[in-house]
Amino acid sequence: MLETLRLGGNGRVFNWLSPLSRLKELDLSFTNLSNANDWSQVISHLPLLQKLSLRHCDLPSISSSSLSLANSSTSLTYLDLSDNNLPSSAIYPWLFNVSSNLVSLDLSSNQLKGPIPEAFGNMKAIQEIYLSDNLLVLAENQVRGDSGLNEIGKLPDFSVLDLGYNFLNGSISKSFGQLSNLHVLRLAGNSFDGDVISEAHFSNFYNLGKLDLSYTSLTLKFNTGWIPPFQLSQIKLCSCKLGPGFPDWLRTQKDFLLVLEYPDISASGISDSLPYWFWGHGLWYLNMSFNQISGTFPTHSIDITHLDLRSNNFSGPLPHFSLYFGFIGTINLSKNKFTGSVSPICNFTGAVYLTLFDLSNNLFSGVVPDCFVSFLFLTALNLGDNSFSGSLPSSLGSEVFLEMLSLRGNKFSGELPLYLQNCTELKFLDLSDNELSGEIPMWLGQRLSSLVFLSLQRNQFRGRIPHQLCELKYLQILDLSVNKISDSIPPCLKNFNSMAKKVSLDRRIELHLLDALYMTSLIDVRYVDEALITWKGTKQNYPQLGLLLAIDLSCNKLTGEIPEELSSLQELVALNLSRNFFTGKILQKIGHLRQLESFDPSSFSHNRGLCGPPISPNCSMVEPPPGKPAVGGEEDSDEYMKWFYTGMGLGFEVGFWGFCSVVFFKRSWRHSYYRYLDNAKDWVYVSFVLLKARLVGRIKGLSTRSD
Repeated sequence: MLETLRLGGNGRVFNWLSPLSRLKELDLSFTNLSNANDWSQVISHLPLLQKLSLRHCDLPSISSSSLSLANSSTSLTYLDLSDNNLPSSAIYPWLFNVSSNLVSLDLSSNQLKGPIPEAFGNMKAIQEIYLSDNLLVLAENQVRGDSGLNEIGKLPDFSVLDLGYNFLNGSISKSFGQLSNLHVLRLAGNSFDGDVISEAHFSNFYNLGKLDLSYTSLTLKFNTGWIPPFQLSQIKLCSCKLGPGFPDWLRTQKDFLLVLEYPDISASGISDSLPYWFWGHGLWYLNMSFNQISGTFPTHSIDITHLDLRSNNFSGPLPHFSLYFGFIGTINLSKNKFTGSVSPICNFTGAVYLTLFDLSNNLFSGVVPDCFVSFLFLTALNLGDNSFSGSLPSSLGSEVFLEMLSLRGNKFSGELPLYLQNCTELKFLDLSDNELSGEIPMWLGQRLSSLVFLSLQRNQFRGRIPHQLCELKYLQILDLSVNKISDSIPPCLKNFNSMAKKVSLDRRIELHLLDALYMTSLIDVRYVDEALITWKGTKQNYPQLGLLLAIDLSCNKLTGEIPEELSSLQELVALNLSRNFFTGKILQKIGHLRQLESFDPSSFSHNRGLCGPPISPNCSMVEPPPGKPAVGGEEDSDEYMKWFYTGMGLGFEVGFWGFCSVVFFKRSWRHSYYRYLDNAKDWVYVSFVLLKARLVGRIKGLSTRSD
């Protein structure tokens, strides 16, 4: 006799379920049941059914006629209707008719609206309720405590309450602490803005093991010396206000590190030094990022799997880490004040399992040790914005899973090593602001075919742009600016498919790791290596790569005419060819830079041989004087144009702006404003030409008189 049936994702099966009257367990998750209008009636004809999972089935709403035919008696103890976008009217009437024996109820990710019904309090057997990702609110009476929440609090065996990511606001009543048997409390992603939580709210939470108040803006204010009645294994308090002092009550969690496996106190306003008692035992996951925590690390090895300490004030040498055997690991120490050598990485225990390693924006220096052969599963490596020097370590060539590599803002020298061609999974490669030299290798285009972002900006590369780069069909940003690259632009750049036609683009280059935590829950680690773009001499992070399709070849020694083929890059948003040796007429249609006369001319400035809009009305007005090189440089005559372009620079939102870099973007909602500036620009341009002519005339007159 069939008692258990699992057919998740296998199509429409509801029409033949009715005869299976002996079923006790039914799982049709991820099955398209959008046409199963009688699903509630079918369930009512399974009198022995105890467990029902219809997650993500696109269930239709229950009609009033179906509701009247549904049998009220049921043996259901476990019900999962999550991810169906069902409204309250389609769930509540049927649910409260079959709820007498329910122990676990999951209605997350639906369209439940309004206050939490007090009828939930009639589910006498209920122990777990998951209502996250809905549109629930706290009505005025609920803020006072006379509420559905309060009714749930009276249930004797209630153990799990998940109300995360709704629209709950106002204050949390202290009567909430009546849930003495509560094991899991999740209120994350609601708007308890400015509300204060004290020890009175937790006074009866003797069995609480997991607490998630992330992104609620709650203030946790406990008396000094308070000892909680619970022992937490998971603490998620991101964006709650815990500081400015380090929360001392964490120490009471059974020596803190013996039981606690997942503490997240990121962005919690802590501006204190790390207490001496903190590093005692190993942690599975620790996130203290985006605070102002200071201090140094102990000399002994730190046992960890996932560690995020970015954007703090930690100092001292690089700690020695020991990663748990057999589990993937992530370490992010970026934006701190760590100093000295990074040679301790060669002694990391369990380094083979490290997938993310970010030491960027610190004060590290010296040569990077050549021991990356131990990091077999490394997916993202960021050593940017330190003071590393010497050659790139050859063992980087062993990182065959590497997708993100950023070494920008250091003093690395030498040619781009051949072994990097082994990193065929690279999507993001940033080697900008170093002292690398030699020619741009052909294998960049031949072997690293998955590249989306490539920046070699501010190095000493020479020679021509290899036509093999044209094979990078996924490329969204190419920055070769501020080098010594010569010859002409290869016409085959038209092969950049991402810039030539509308395609589905990755909005960001993201490393997403989902790791099991002792098989009881999941750790979700997301890492975005942002494009660092120079803007008016300052560096700006730009994570939304899919919104920016850009080519920057400025400040080189490129010659010849701008290839007509660039006109085929219809989706190109930003272009910079300034400060080169280009000649000929400027193309009038390049991607979103159509009608170039509407934009500031600096994208083509300091190329004396170029003519036509936007830098001149026509080509007859800007012929270079005979006997003088048709290039930009430091000549006195260029000082006029340097002043002019500086004065006319428009304040665009994002760009590759700097001494040599000006980028233009398609017109947006500020079209009218720009048109006004265009008219003003024309007036200034004409006035400037007349002023220059008068000055030149006066200088010649004075010269004639002196003769």
